[in-house]
Amino acid sequence: VQLQASGGGLVQAGGSLRLSCAASGRTFSINDMGWFRQAPGKERDFVAAISWSGHSTYYTDSVKGRFTISRDNAKNTVYLQMNSLKPEDTAVYYCAGNPNGSYYTWTEYRYWGQGTQVTVSS
Repeated sequence: VQLQASGGGLVQAGGSLRLSCAASGRTFSINDMGWFRQAPGKERDFVAAISWSGHSTYYTDSVKGRFTISRDNAKNTVYLQMNSLKPEDTAVYYCAGNPNGSYYTWTEYRYWGQGTQVTVSS
């Protein structure tokens, strides 16, 4: 399975971006998906996750009410809609698939995309 993240860019505080993560290869093996982010000099942090059905979603507290994770299984794509962006959201965003256990721990995920840079200016 390969994951390709896209949609990052430079945006002013208060703006919006939508990230996409397209899966290819053995997509039938994909189940739950997540987004993580990593700022320079910091650890990779959980942002959001979604179950295979899309019925269950999970968010870190700092993005609740601003970010929305969704998926389109027909397109093998997961999205992260980011609204009301803040400078502290600046990071490289990674999509990941198939957590073995906890959604919140990056080491639990089997598949990873290459990352897309999100920069929010103040």
